[in-house]
Amino acid sequence: MIRYYRLLAAAFLGLTTVAAISPEPKLTTEQLISRLSTSIQSLKTLRCNVRAQERIPGGIQQARTLMKISFGPYKVYMRNQKGIEILYVTGQNNGDAWVYPNSFPYVTLSLDPNGSVMRKNQHHSTLDAGYGTIAEMLHGSAQRLDRSFEKTFRYAGDTTVQGRPAYILRSDFPQFQYVSYKPTKNESVTTIADKFGCGEYRILERNNLSPGDVVAAGKTVQVPNGYGRRTIMCVDQKLFLPLVVQVHDDKGLFEKFEFSDVVVNQPIPAQEFTKDFKGYKF
Repeated sequence: MIRYYRLLAAAFLGLTTVAAISPEPKLTTEQLISRLSTSIQSLKTLRCNVRAQERIPGGIQQARTLMKISFGPYKVYMRNQKGIEILYVTGQNNGDAWVYPNSFPYVTLSLDPNGSVMRKNQHHSTLDAGYGTIAEMLHGSAQRLDRSFEKTFRYAGDTTVQGRPAYILRSDFPQFQYVSYKPTKNESVTTIADKFGCGEYRILERNNLSPGDVVAAGKTVQVPNGYGRRTIMCVDQKLFLPLVVQVHDDKGLFEKFEFSDVVVNQPIPAQEFTKDFKGYKF
């Protein structure tokens, strides 16, 4: 009866008021994943700070990185807490990245972003900076053999991250394990990772391979059957972009990324993707 009188009173104020007091429909998992994916795909530029924790042999490696990215064509500048700087611009420097190591001999190097030097103890390539890996985690590639992992994501409630309201997107995949895979033809580690949706790093680590290696036909390798056993994403309710991504596997924490000071689709001057931009040390 009380609700009836509230609605009746609201009717005198117009339909807009009636709609305003009606409860908002609950966000579904499908809607959350769709809006998250659309936000990632719609990125033109991205500025942010990233705190990364990645498991490598010997423990958890931590890094804090300032990141600027322009998409289409892809350009990225990064500087971490050690003063190491990386600049990659599509179509320049013969496909290599410029790297200033901030250590002896203090000269700028040209390195393959997917080569063994730049990928050493790194879960992801410079070419995957930003949210590219997350989009692949949610949807997989056209080559994916089994899509069981993607189907486990669920909207699991709300939280607050860095003072910002966020949705929780969670995946529980208890069947995570390493499986044997024997290619019938020569295959790159990248292709195998695409088929299993597991990322390249653990294939390289488990099978003592190097970035760029090709697995010969008939050779058996051990490959994760999914990206993780438990994955939690906290998605900004305004930007619909991740603020936190945390992945656990059979050994515990595999990686965690925290994004802060996120600014999207604001023009970044072209000069900021050049070696001689003020403040860079290349």
